[in-house]
Amino acid sequence: MTSLNASFLHDTNGGVHADINHHKEKPYRVHGGPIQHGWSPYELNGGSVLAIAGDDYVVVAADMRLVRGYSILSRKTSRLHEMTDKAVLGTGGCHTDVVTLHKTLDIRCAMYEHNHQEKMGTRSLSQLLGNTLYYRRFFPYYAFNILAGLDEEGKGAVYGYDAVGSFQRQPDGISANGSAMKLIMPLLDNIVGFKNRTDGDRRVYTAEEAVELVKEGFVTAGERDINCGDAVEIKVITKDGITTEIFELKKD
Repeated sequence: MTSLNASFLHDTNGGVHADINHHKEKPYRVHGGPIQHGWSPYELNGGSVLAIAGDDYVVVAADMRLVRGYSILSRKTSRLHEMTDKAVLGTGGCHTDVVTLHKTLDIRCAMYEHNHQEKMGTRSLSQLLGNTLYYRRFFPYYAFNILAGLDEEGKGAVYGYDAVGSFQRQPDGISANGSAMKLIMPLLDNIVGFKNRTDGDRRVYTAEEAVELVKEGFVTAGERDINCGDAVEIKVITKDGITTEIFELKKD
């Protein structure tokens, strides 16, 4: 008795034999080799944020291009979130995580204001953000944050963060994060931080001059980083409140 999968072949001598390998399944092949399928809960949607602090002001800015790979999803996405009238949070990275993080912080700030009848200070906000990120350290927010605001003395303060909540107030008052960080940060270190220079004393910039530096930094980054472009949202924080400016960049 032969298997149902066998086929019968006639040989040259008139005999009959079974070819049991004729219908054996062959491994599936595709051109170029096998395809490995995968999925990730994270997606990098671009975003570059920088901040410059002065004696009585803070300038924080972020580009408005939302990307997915080589595709532009939006040219008008704001990455700057006003936490109070003296503090702004700038965040790049995965857009869904950014939105979720900002909503979570808004709820915590509303609870604080309800319980204490006052808005949360910048230093308290920095700790709140650090705690919120650390709480999700095993499945972290894919978000790169810079918190900028005025401290209790009215001086500019800039806080930099990693993905799991470690943070520090920047001693030189400058910070950058996101896709164009490697292009913008050397400019800030040289011109604002005055690092590795011996040609004079560190210059103190006014708020208007800091805004112009921010524009020059993003114009330079936009020429080299495809994730940075379209426009820059610039917010200036002073004791009188927060002002906003949109500076157009290249659209390609």
